[in-house]
Amino acid sequence: MTESFPRQQARTRQFTLGLPRSFQISPDGSRVAFLRSRGGDDPVNCLWVLDARTGREHLAADPAVLGDAAIGLTRQEKARRERVREQAAGIVAFATDAALTMATFVLAGQVYAVDLTAAGAAASHPDAPHPPAALPRALPIRPPAFDARPDPAGRGIAYVCDGALRVITLNTDEDAELIGPNGTPGLTFGLAEFVAGEEMGRTRGYWWAPDGTSLLVARVDETPVTRWYIADPANPARRPAEVAYPAAGTPNADVSLVHVGLDGTAAPVEWDRAAFPYLVTVRWDEADPLIVVQSRDQRRMRLLSADPARASVAVVREDTDEHWLDIVPGVPGRTTDGRIVWTTDAEGSRRLLVAPAADLGDRTAKPVTPAGLHVREVLAVDGDTVLFTASEDPTETGLWLHGPGGLSRLTPESGVHTGYRAGGTTVVVGRSLDEPAATVQVLTGHGSGGQEHPVLSLAELPSLPAPHPALFAAGDREIRTALLLPSRHQPGSAKLPVLLDPYGGPGLQRVVAAQRAFLTAQWFAEQGFAVVVADGRGTPGRGPDWDRAIAADWAGAVLEDQVTALHAAAARCADLDTGRVAIRGWSFGGYLAALAVLRRPDVFHAAVAGAPVTEWRLYDTHYTERYLGDPHENAAAYNHNSLLGDAPELRRPLLLIHGLADDNVVAAHTLRMSSALLAAGRPHSVLPLSGVTHMTPQEEVAENLLLLQVDFLRRALASQV
Repeated sequence: MTESFPRQQARTRQFTLGLPRSFQISPDGSRVAFLRSRGGDDPVNCLWVLDARTGREHLAADPAVLGDAAIGLTRQEKARRERVREQAAGIVAFATDAALTMATFVLAGQVYAVDLTAAGAAASHPDAPHPPAALPRALPIRPPAFDARPDPAGRGIAYVCDGALRVITLNTDEDAELIGPNGTPGLTFGLAEFVAGEEMGRTRGYWWAPDGTSLLVARVDETPVTRWYIADPANPARRPAEVAYPAAGTPNADVSLVHVGLDGTAAPVEWDRAAFPYLVTVRWDEADPLIVVQSRDQRRMRLLSADPARASVAVVREDTDEHWLDIVPGVPGRTTDGRIVWTTDAEGSRRLLVAPAADLGDRTAKPVTPAGLHVREVLAVDGDTVLFTASEDPTETGLWLHGPGGLSRLTPESGVHTGYRAGGTTVVVGRSLDEPAATVQVLTGHGSGGQEHPVLSLAELPSLPAPHPALFAAGDREIRTALLLPSRHQPGSAKLPVLLDPYGGPGLQRVVAAQRAFLTAQWFAEQGFAVVVADGRGTPGRGPDWDRAIAADWAGAVLEDQVTALHAAAARCADLDTGRVAIRGWSFGGYLAALAVLRRPDVFHAAVAGAPVTEWRLYDTHYTERYLGDPHENAAAYNHNSLLGDAPELRRPLLLIHGLADDNVVAAHTLRMSSALLAAGRPHSVLPLSGVTHMTPQEEVAENLLLLQVDFLRRALASQV
């Protein structure tokens, strides 16, 4: 029997297995380490090293040869993977010394170290049967270990165990605790708290000094945080999982920094934590560490320079905004001549700053990027050259360089790009509307003397007609919209029911110039739908004014923009049947789907709401308070954006889907919505997913979820005729 597309997509983890990823480059640009599994259906990642001069690669570490030690995940690792939406197995993260001569990784709570320069490691084709030159060494640490990172010189490896930060010295195998909770409940050292991992993009909790003699360590006290309990109703004998979940308006974890020496000394690094309780990130290079902190309302952000020896900080720069300040990945950075890399919102764009600390502080620094070029992320600072992503059109993301020669675009072609850079070597990862898979190129040198080597992808290709979305700008706001039709459809041959398939909220774009972004949408189109995908106000890529247009009001702007996109799509294609319109979504998209049938039943005739946030008082502090404020001070915004009060208005078929093990959008959102609908006497459907988290990684679950949604939507739209 031919495998269905939903099953193939689930089995291949959305066609990510076999893709090279997680690149790190040596300071001289000669070696590139990366992860890749052995095939498009193999979930187990291996560690590879590529010679940037020849393009030849060798296998450095294969979990398959490490035996039973590579089986199972610790509680902290499961939580980290949930926060970063990791679906692969094997080596999913690794850290190296500064010279990229050795790497460490953790499997099943055991720390391994591997030599990345072994002379005997002959280059091989990725699926050739050659073993690595030497097996990774299992270190005699105290299990279960988490987040192992070598010091810059590769003399010792730090890791976290039972909430304590420990270091093992490689030449003696001496293992010792540097700092720990000493049995204090709720206290950890070296870990990231929930909102840091889920909302700030910070999944680590310690940083080595450049000389390897000390570390900055996050001290996290979760005692103030409310405890929630996530049960497994299908297995009532199991004890519910206890989660420290900081819901909007409730206490956060108390997070501070401690400077810890290998000699056992420890001193707190003090800043005004009452005014700036959020620790956003730390960068520690050859100069003093740079620390970014944020106020709870996120309207103020400070860049601090720390003097660990004196346990003191100085304010380099403070930014303010009447609504909120976004965390920009990759900043701060520092060039070799001491300038700091930062961003600022100016003239409707996020723009790049590269300037001395004094100029940043007194605001005399001028952006090095023009208005209209929206900076997305700083990817690397290589000497005095900054590699970053930016957009002129929100559907495309290009790679840009700023250095001694000024500003230049590295990827002139259209598409969605990201990259890595060190020692003059750049790894370019590109996606386009022409190809279903990503391409990866390693670029060395400059101009005609440079070389280019591809990195092999082993990802499967989808068993689906290639998506050819029509991309256009809808309405006066030029909402970026995609329209996909069945591949067999002939214009004028039939009226098609319409399916809107948005995310629609902050943090995620759906309408991008990359074919892979539309695979699921195209599959729904092949089931007989005209599929409309739209990125309305609040979605990334359009600049600060677009982002802040949803301040205090998700229910109005985001829904209005979906309606505008639908009408624009219908005006472009007369085959869309606006009398049969459905909407589906997951997470924020699930909220938007339920919102649509509750508040605009004149437009939307059925909805599938997956893991929807139905009551924003139940979602976390950092995300929710950024947009809606403190619920104790701005209750009206929470009431307006909650769906529970709209339950009596339901007149259309609604399917609610929720994983009962979800610790991000907990199942209480769907259960409370269902209770409100029942109390109002409104019929609806609920699909509970036992043992499933926010990711739904299980193959059979992911496959059947799509099939069941199609069946529900067909029946629901047929009943509306």
